[in-house]
Amino acid sequence: MRIAAVGDVHCTKKSEGQLQALFAEASAHADVLLLCGDLTHRGLPDEARLLVRELKTASVPVLAVLGNHDFESNEVESLVRVLEDGGVNVLDGETWEKDDVGFAGVKGFGGGFGECSLAPWGEPVLKQFVQEATQESLKLERALAALRTRRRVAFMHYAPIVATVAGEPLEIQPFLGSGRLEEPLDRYHVDVTFHGHAHRGSLEGRTRGGSPVYNVALPLLQSRAKSPSLLVLDLEALAPAGESPAVATSAPGQGGSHAV
Repeated sequence: MRIAAVGDVHCTKKSEGQLQALFAEASAHADVLLLCGDLTHRGLPDEARLLVRELKTASVPVLAVLGNHDFESNEVESLVRVLEDGGVNVLDGETWEKDDVGFAGVKGFGGGFGECSLAPWGEPVLKQFVQEATQESLKLERALAALRTRRRVAFMHYAPIVATVAGEPLEIQPFLGSGRLEEPLDRYHVDVTFHGHAHRGSLEGRTRGGSPVYNVALPLLQSRAKSPSLLVLDLEALAPAGESPAVATSAPGQGGSHAV
């Protein structure tokens, strides 16, 4: 199975006609398309309707998770309804399966990584912040535990490891992801994880257990490919820990894929 993944398309009314080639390219080179959050810019149902129209060029199944921008206008239920009515499978702790490959999707949350992770201590609002990260981690764990497929793929908006936010200002890195999301990935031997959110982060890293993680935020991929692009990965070509899997970025109009 070949997986196309991209996040942070930030669809607005100005996006009309700009994403169709990207989604068509995903269908040409992959069997499934993952959208890793920040599907819209302000979380408006009208933005979601435009995204659904842009996705008409995608002929493969489309799975999505929400990002922080999709919550901005407090219209999440309406936004998700528009997406699902348009054929997008929106996951929030749920799973989806195809050809013995199981996908688990969550939004994730911030809070920092490793010894620098925020602890649930002090003011109630800080405890609530940490609790949100914990709940997202538990959602991911439950979803992965429910999968009985040979392969497991996780995708989210926030980063589960610090390596893929490297390049962002140190001051904001704790708001770009949470190390609490990493533990379930290793416990359930996830083959690969995709996320977005860190526009100026790094393309790839690995969990402590060696599972590959890819930052597929569109601005990051654009900065590498110099054109709208997405990441395409051949799941069967994944190499053991310590080696590089077979990955390509694909850009509309280039007539194929090129190695990263």
